[in-house]
Amino acid sequence: MTAIRVLLVDDDPLVRAGLSFMLGGAEDIEIVGEAADGGEVEALADRTRPDVVLMDIRMPAVDGLTATERLRARADAPQVVVLTTFHADEQVLRALRAGAAGFVLKDTPPAEILDAVRKVAAGDPVLSPAVTRRLMDQAAGTAADLRHTRARERIALLNDREREVAVAVGRGLANAEIAARLYMSVATVKTHVSRILAKLDLNNRVQIALLAYDAGLLEEPDGDGAR
Repeated sequence: MTAIRVLLVDDDPLVRAGLSFMLGGAEDIEIVGEAADGGEVEALADRTRPDVVLMDIRMPAVDGLTATERLRARADAPQVVVLTTFHADEQVLRALRAGAAGFVLKDTPPAEILDAVRKVAAGDPVLSPAVTRRLMDQAAGTAADLRHTRARERIALLNDREREVAVAVGRGLANAEIAARLYMSVATVKTHVSRILAKLDLNNRVQIALLAYDAGLLEEPDGDGAR
């Protein structure tokens, strides 16, 4: 079994030590490096080639948001899980829009942090639809109206089936659940998700969910997908 390579980024050495102790005890996880500031992340990622980066969002020099944007803009970027002390925070939302696969609270039980690392390493987001909605509610007014218009324009690039899959992803359904609801194979669902990501220039399912939310698709009736 190949271990999941994890890079820890937090300006608090006690937090890093706690995470290292907790994660390092798992047989399927290897801590490959630690950084105290976002400015160290790119060079360290080049040297250690992590699969997952646990990224503190508030750091004194280069914050986790900037570091996430830089990492996720690179080819073969590692998955990023944001570490935060707040459930609903504008910076968390910005990190998710930049490509983070989800977030965990710093006081999350150890087993859940381990589960989060394993999920994002497997390509699954760590973000429930309820949390997505709560985060999105933080952004209102003109900016939200502009995002809605732009999101609608981008969603228009999808065909009907891709749109249905995008909505299902936005509602937090796994591939198997989407397949059952829309009467297609899991392999076909995966193909549709890959096409959505390519067409809309997105890099993970969280971004699909955020775009579907911005476009107002999750407010539409939740049908059974029957044909």
